[in-house]
Amino acid sequence: MTAAARQTAPGGMSIGSVLDRLRPEFPDVTISKIRFLEAEGLISPERTPSGYRRFSIEDCERLRYVLTAQRDQYLPLKVIKEQLEAIDRGAATVGAVESRPKRPRPLAVAPGEVSPEVLRTDREVRMSRDDLCERAGIDVGFLTELVRAGLIVPGAAGFFDGDAVLLARTAKAMSEFGLEVRHLRAFKLAADREASLVAQIAGPIAKGRDAGARARAEEMVRELAALSLTLHTCLVKAAVHGALDR
Repeated sequence: MTAAARQTAPGGMSIGSVLDRLRPEFPDVTISKIRFLEAEGLISPERTPSGYRRFSIEDCERLRYVLTAQRDQYLPLKVIKEQLEAIDRGAATVGAVESRPKRPRPLAVAPGEVSPEVLRTDREVRMSRDDLCERAGIDVGFLTELVRAGLIVPGAAGFFDGDAVLLARTAKAMSEFGLEVRHLRAFKLAADREASLVAQIAGPIAKGRDAGARARAEEMVRELAALSLTLHTCLVKAAVHGALDR
């Protein structure tokens, strides 16, 4: 779309104004996230002679489109960018409400395929040992074993996040099949190796000097980790197929 066709608020909006406009609907959006999406080419705000970003109404609505697709359909940025490019070419329709692009269709996730969105961790959840044990249905002794084995790691203040609940429940369920905590160390070691591979790729990007480097690296980590989990699922499925017939 040409600059002349862009709907612009008087003087354009600052990045802070855009943040205020989006926050009621997307509480987790940050300035770093907006800069990251710009670096990925999903929005192209104009710049003042001094280098400050000035966002048009269209820029704001494109951001809303991207954030909605990520939140509701778990679409990867590559797919969202392709959809926006199709809209720009006129190959897709634009919704009439507030000049918003038409809501994308949900992306069908194949069985065993992992979405990058499941890799997001809710750091706002802070649980004590007793809270974790109650939610996970385990006793303190079992939790102590998990912590000693490095399967669950409390935060600096000794609290646990939401992921610890699912991990503890899963470990407990596996123990009912006769697998002890020491047996689960193999899964931890495999996860550490996979994380190391991901870090080798995304680590250098996080050290970039541009404002969106960290957010870009975090997005890459989630996408690579999701692909790793999908590959792992496929390999385990292939390995156990017909295991009882061996």
